[in-house]
Amino acid sequence: MTAVEVLFWVSALLLVWTHALYPLVATLAAGPLGRPFRSGDYEPTVAVIVAAYNEEDVIARRIENLLALDYPADKLQIVVTSDASSDRTEEIALQYPGVVVVPNPRGGKVAAQDRAVRQTSSQLVAFSDANCTWEPDALRRLVRAFADPDVAYACGQLRILAADGGNKEGVYWRYEMAVRRAESRLSSVTGGNGSIYALRRADYVEVDPRFGHDLALPYLMVQRGRRAVYEPAAHAFEKPTPSNETEYRRKVRMFEHCWLIVLRGRMLRGLGVVYGLEIVSHRLLRYGSGILHVILLATSIALVTTSWVYVAGLVLQVLLLAAAVAGVGIARYYVLVTWATLVSLWNYLRRGVPAGWEPARE
Repeated sequence: MTAVEVLFWVSALLLVWTHALYPLVATLAAGPLGRPFRSGDYEPTVAVIVAAYNEEDVIARRIENLLALDYPADKLQIVVTSDASSDRTEEIALQYPGVVVVPNPRGGKVAAQDRAVRQTSSQLVAFSDANCTWEPDALRRLVRAFADPDVAYACGQLRILAADGGNKEGVYWRYEMAVRRAESRLSSVTGGNGSIYALRRADYVEVDPRFGHDLALPYLMVQRGRRAVYEPAAHAFEKPTPSNETEYRRKVRMFEHCWLIVLRGRMLRGLGVVYGLEIVSHRLLRYGSGILHVILLATSIALVTTSWVYVAGLVLQVLLLAAAVAGVGIARYYVLVTWATLVSLWNYLRRGVPAGWEPARE
């Protein structure tokens, strides 16, 4: 077997593993091999921290939603940490009695979150984006995970809603939630989401402001001998991005931070076998999908005259690209997100990653 053939088969098998076989294996293994976390009634003091940058259009709704939570008021603190907002975000938040507003110099979301955590004293710190809403029982359900002393981090389920309130969760997001549920049962989740998550204050760690919490905190908890779990009954809601192209731009921005963590965050240090396999399968290979696809396409072209297998491989790739160009939903989404992994890597290598962020706008 030539070197080109090896590259073809390795890239093909790794793509099949990360996108299809790994989710299936993780789901099947989570039953007999899983170790569910102990969930139970638990009412610690909680500070819910909302990071905001120019969110005057949604901050009032976000605060009112949190004030309506089914959680003891004397155990709940709401904190809005503003990353040097230049609009009325801070002014609006200050109109609500009891809400703490933490102003910050422009330094990015993580730096604003760190400063807010330092100014609170609750047992748990929970985090939320300004553009989402929580179900009334979301916080109560989320903190149940911390009845297990091994749990340091818990994230809830983000559900995507259309403007009319209809559930528009896509195929990809449902797929991701199924993988997250399996990983949580097997060991720990490999990523969270910014809409709803919490940590014990004692386990909170200040990371490089460019890293972001979604990818960095779960593996850091595991490296410290703790668990990061998924509580699917704790629901947060957001509107979907209006188009695949908008989602593509969001993914490019997000993957830039992911590449920084992958290349400089020492992700694989001190992990057990199971969680290490989760990280490689779900994170490293997924972010490397664009590179693997380029290798697969190039080797398919180079080998196309040698066997029908390589002809078939090339035809399948061309059909996928044609479907994406034709606007077939899942094909277009997959191609755009895969392309985003390459563009984001180029951006990272060319100019690095800024700490600041712009909120997603329709």
